[in-house]
Amino acid sequence: MRGWLAAAALALAAFAALPARAVTCETSVYEGNRYTLCKVFPAKEELRTFLSTPDGTPWGQFTALDTALHQEGRKLAFAMNAGMYHEDRAPVGYYVERGREQMRVISSAGPGNFGLLPNGILCIRDRRADVIETRAFLRDRPDCRFATQSGPMLVIDGELHPRFLPDSTSRYVRNGVGTSADGKSVIFAISENAVSFHEFGSMFRDFLKMPQALFLDGNVSRLWAPGVSRRDLGRTMGPIVGVVEAAD
Repeated sequence: MRGWLAAAALALAAFAALPARAVTCETSVYEGNRYTLCKVFPAKEELRTFLSTPDGTPWGQFTALDTALHQEGRKLAFAMNAGMYHEDRAPVGYYVERGREQMRVISSAGPGNFGLLPNGILCIRDRRADVIETRAFLRDRPDCRFATQSGPMLVIDGELHPRFLPDSTSRYVRNGVGTSADGKSVIFAISENAVSFHEFGSMFRDFLKMPQALFLDGNVSRLWAPGVSRRDLGRTMGPIVGVVEAAD
């Protein structure tokens, strides 16, 4: 037990110390659960959201988006599904792309994980990105160039969501995002085995030391990270968040 805890701590320390120049993904273990963690530095990388092609067709798959980017001499360096969506792939909550709001903020309680308040918003601005609890977002109204809303929050000001139970039997492969207090570092995580909300939130708070973290999904969780040979396929997605860089 102590051996793998020490190894996990060393892996996280090395991960945190990686130079802030390119998105980097690694696999770590925390409390017996395996996670792939991808660290993004928004001041140095083009982190943004994606929903549809110019003609309004949902991208749906990472491969379609990456193919289109290659036609422009660019590529998808990292991507992850970015929140809940309706059957037509339209986002359930707030969504902004290139400064244009495509769906308003939803602040009321509702069914499913999205409506398990408090939920939150990933807001990408110039040289920073922040996970912001929805009510705080509505109070401060930050100007997001890209944004996506999801829920529930995993960590709020260093505390776990109040509805998370340590002994919960609801376990899924889950993905989410956490941000540092200064907005300079963003860590996206996807579990490699089924985990509870409490386990997932604790990983962000206690292992990654993220003061704010947001759940993205637990049913269509997928990752595009060619650097670690991950190009997940599956059913058609709605919103996507990713990093774009020049093609090799």
